[in-house]
Amino acid sequence: MMRGVSEMSSPVVVPPRGGLLHILDAAGYSLAGLRRLWAETAARLECVAAIVVALAFLLRGVEVWHWLVAAALFALVLAVEALNTAIEVLTDRISPEWSQTAKDAKDLGSLAVGLLLTVNCVFVGLVLLGVI
Repeated sequence: MMRGVSEMSSPVVVPPRGGLLHILDAAGYSLAGLRRLWAETAARLECVAAIVVALAFLLRGVEVWHWLVAAALFALVLAVEALNTAIEVLTDRISPEWSQTAKDAKDLGSLAVGLLLTVNCVFVGLVLLGVI
């Protein structure tokens, strides 16, 4: 019996390695995710915004805790952006045609990013205005 093309090209599932090798593998997966996230225009723009904020913080001479909170908020933005991208990729794979459910999933992911960006902007604005 002849196998179909899809059967022959099926990827082989490799069992996870243990111990420190598992940590090394996980780091590799994270770097692959970072490379994929970098392909997103939104993520690149968020990185540019972080650089602009850092320059503004340097000029303003803000306190160390401002830097720490801003860095944590920036990391959260990238994390939520990565999750939003994952939702979009999966949604496009599962529902390549237009559907209200797919639209809702994408809109909710976008809302999550938008809310976190709003928190970032408010924090940075309050810091630069000297309110906090």
